[in-house]
Amino acid sequence: MNKEFILGCHVSLSSPDYYLGSVNEALSYGANTFMIYTGAPQNSYRLPTERLNINKGKEALKKSGMNSNHIIAHAPYIINLGNSLNPSTAELAVDFLKKELQRVADFGIKTLVLHPGSHVGAGEEEGLKQIIKGLNEVLANDNNDDVIIALETMAGKGSEIGYKFEHIRHIIDNVDRPERLGVCLDTCHISDAGYDVTKVDEVLKEFDEVIGLERLRVVHVNDSKNERGARKDRHENLGYGTIGFETISKYVHHPLLAHVPKILETPYYDKKPPYKAEIAMLRAKQFNKNWRDSL
Repeated sequence: MNKEFILGCHVSLSSPDYYLGSVNEALSYGANTFMIYTGAPQNSYRLPTERLNINKGKEALKKSGMNSNHIIAHAPYIINLGNSLNPSTAELAVDFLKKELQRVADFGIKTLVLHPGSHVGAGEEEGLKQIIKGLNEVLANDNNDDVIIALETMAGKGSEIGYKFEHIRHIIDNVDRPERLGVCLDTCHISDAGYDVTKVDEVLKEFDEVIGLERLRVVHVNDSKNERGARKDRHENLGYGTIGFETISKYVHHPLLAHVPKILETPYYDKKPPYKAEIAMLRAKQFNKNWRDSL
């Protein structure tokens, strides 16, 4: 397996095997990395990490040869650091993210992807200020220095912050501990935000000039159901969206991104995971129009 080709997908963390099951699911798709949520992304319920089979999962990782430094965690959607209009929501977001950082550290995972937040009507300037304030509160006394918070590029749906590279740069420039921040680049999101993702080199050049490629910790590899600039955030299976397989493949195989884990978050088809077929196509650099028939 090409060690410079780091490709995986979102996998479940569910009973009875939990983290061991996550590792085995990723391996069954031909992946050499993966992404998990440490609990349901839509709510705050969390099992104690001692119950999640972490040690057995780590043993399976080591046996498989998968690099544990490439494994990704994603923070739940309910965290909104950008809400300046509701103090209790902001406080909940800060407290929950503090706990999530510790949970991720318990897994030995080094990257936690986070949606920057939404300003919920207060305006982008206020939203950015609130996100910076929240991150400062989260990181002020956090000792999990190995865990990097990767701010995700967003589609701009509703009042989302992060649909411009400049938003991410502003946050990084103004937090007290910028060394704890990285970035997650999502191909569907930036297309929906208005970037012309078909111009791969130009997009990466702009990212590098505004944010810096050294900050890039993970790429979310998704096609989009929407036209460029729609600001809707609806993922599609590779080759069935407006971005197209060829463009997606260019990001996955780009030499500037060779060291960066790429994670598929494409939707299930006919209630079945598409990842084995999509990973195989990306490895072969060839789209198979009949891949859905093989599920």
